[in-house]
Amino acid sequence: MSKIENTRKNHYHPRCLVPSIILILIFIYKCEGDGSTYPAGWTRRAAKEAEAVAAISCSGHGRAFLDGLILDQRQSPICECNSCYGGLDCSQFFPNCSANADSGDPLFLEPFWMQHAASSAVVVAGWHRMSYSFGDQTYISQELEKHIRKLHDAVGNAVTQGRYIIFGAGSTQLLNAAVHALSPNNASSPAKVVASIPFYPVYQEQTDFFRSVDYRFQGDASLWKNYSETSTDRMIEFVTSPNNPDGQLNEAVLQGQNVKAIYDLAYYWPHFTAIPAPADEDVMIFTLSKLTGHAGSRFGWAVLKDEAIYQRMQSYLTLNTMGVSRESQLRTLQLLKVVLQGGKDMFEFGHETMKKRWEILNNTISMSKRFSLQKIESHYCTFFQKVREASPAYAWVKCEREKDKDCYAVFQAGNITGRRGSLYFAGDRYVRLSLIRSQDDFDLLLHKLNQLVYD
Repeated sequence: MSKIENTRKNHYHPRCLVPSIILILIFIYKCEGDGSTYPAGWTRRAAKEAEAVAAISCSGHGRAFLDGLILDQRQSPICECNSCYGGLDCSQFFPNCSANADSGDPLFLEPFWMQHAASSAVVVAGWHRMSYSFGDQTYISQELEKHIRKLHDAVGNAVTQGRYIIFGAGSTQLLNAAVHALSPNNASSPAKVVASIPFYPVYQEQTDFFRSVDYRFQGDASLWKNYSETSTDRMIEFVTSPNNPDGQLNEAVLQGQNVKAIYDLAYYWPHFTAIPAPADEDVMIFTLSKLTGHAGSRFGWAVLKDEAIYQRMQSYLTLNTMGVSRESQLRTLQLLKVVLQGGKDMFEFGHETMKKRWEILNNTISMSKRFSLQKIESHYCTFFQKVREASPAYAWVKCEREKDKDCYAVFQAGNITGRRGSLYFAGDRYVRLSLIRSQDDFDLLLHKLNQLVYD
């Protein structure tokens, strides 16, 4: 027998297999003992429960949710009804109810996600991400960050190459984190925070609420234009594009060596506006709420050029919340996968929905000289590769009659709840009407608006 044959014989001798078998058995025992292996189909119970709740009939005017209130013996969540609907199955309509056009709840995308229930679903095991951090000791999913960059590249709405990305609990948390990061430490005077009227009221509310010695809100940006060009004081300008409430593609007003801008690009997506070019600003903030409609997941991100600003924002968020919920990051990752795999599907659905709503509302209001709407210029959209029609998130309505000095009250009298123009520092002759809520909300708004216009 050759040396090689003798070696093979010894290698496969039953006595030589014993240690290997013992090691495998020990490994299997330990894996089963610590619960790291599962029988096939361990997700079936969760899937069955989710599908049972999804099958609960709410007459098309509400939804039942896994975490909904349970009141009956069947142990099934009750229906949560849309505005102006009630009853156990939401089949009861209350015609005298006020149309809700106040909040920016982005429910207009709900039908899209119902059509994509299977691909967007996520099963979260009880042991999922129990640690404070990911394996690399950060609070950010690298896979999610990668998909965010892919999405911006696909849409063409922001430059991300060579940029830092940071996550927050919605854009709301990131707004003040950016103000903090851009403000000087222990300066002789606090940074002046400004925005162009009409502007999103949270900019002032947050800045005032935190009462930092490093920054103060100072109102309308246009009042500081000349001052900013020569002053040595730090100035921070919020730039919202498209703007909330009027949908305009804004640019910074202030110029100067000590001026820093925070670009709030929550609505800079193809369903709300044309995308003329990718944004390439120092600080850009986005939110899942207005991208996919999942406002309840509380997920936002900032794209940053400067590493020092990135580090200061990172410190703020670490001390504030130690990062964003891992479940939110997981759900966001799955949603972005669906958006990317679908190409233009979600954006086409969203744009078509918003475009139709805007056209119908515009036609209705144009029937009367009592009200007027903002004008939105057409732009070439690099994403859709055409000049596209307006599809803003909000109607910015002005009451034109001399006697209608309180536009909010005029709409309230017509059983429509909007949002006061004075909240955006634009005066009481304006009111903001939300167009992004559910179809029930929009239909009721249109019904009440027709009555108001022809009154």
